[in-house]
Amino acid sequence: MDASVPRRPLFWRRRWVRRVFWFVVRVYIILCVMLFLFQGRIIFPRHLAPRPIDDPYWLGAVELTLDLKRGGKAFAWYLPAPGASAEKPAPCVIFFHGNGETADFQHDLVAGYHALGCSVLLPEYRGYGHADGRPSQKTIVADAVRFYDMLVERPEVDAARIVFQGRSVGGGFAAVLAAERKPAALILESTFTSVVSMARRYLVPPFLVRHPLRVDRVLKRLEVPVLIMHGSRDGIVPVAHGRKLAQLAGNGRYIEYDCGHIGLTEQPGYWDELTRFLSDAGVLHQE
Repeated sequence: MDASVPRRPLFWRRRWVRRVFWFVVRVYIILCVMLFLFQGRIIFPRHLAPRPIDDPYWLGAVELTLDLKRGGKAFAWYLPAPGASAEKPAPCVIFFHGNGETADFQHDLVAGYHALGCSVLLPEYRGYGHADGRPSQKTIVADAVRFYDMLVERPEVDAARIVFQGRSVGGGFAAVLAAERKPAALILESTFTSVVSMARRYLVPPFLVRHPLRVDRVLKRLEVPVLIMHGSRDGIVPVAHGRKLAQLAGNGRYIEYDCGHIGLTEQPGYWDELTRFLSDAGVLHQE
């Protein structure tokens, strides 16, 4: 080595490393604070959801509302199955949509379940569509419990055959509701194991997550049939989440489609699989 080339002192290099380290720490802390403050907007991007429809467009749709303590209304669409009555009560599916959707635009799902003889309840998230208030895990699940209790009092609903179903984040609400009110079956589409596990991908500590939606914990102790459907090319909720949920469900059935985060309902055999699952679960009575 050429002795004429000066070497930087060791203490200078250590000081540079310390500066870089503390810079990274500050940036990380700032990012965590930003995620904590704005996670409601990230998990519930209601500004991206379609505008609500002014008038009911489903023939026979019933508007269910709940008074909120701070004013305003919680809202849900109830769509009874054709022919459902007190003499012939029908099963009912409570469906929770994704965070970029609203309850107003679930035409295909309602038509599919009506064809199977099932009524459908579509709770709206607070702050979405026709519902007032601000969305959160606590408020949405609390509203869902109240809507469920209203539903089981209806004579045309078979209280023993109520199914919870959720798409994406809606699967989180369906699962958490299942911990409060036991369904006949649970259906999860493109659902994560928890928001906590999703946050870990970005090195966010669990204690900063205000809406944890611990689907994994619910499935470990839920003793009902569970159908889990996931896309192998899901770029939002990796397919590993669906596979993990299938391992946790004690009475689970797992179906993996060659698609992304959305589009499960368009896959060949989707309704056949739902029909088979609900029949095996005793929700659909064989004629």
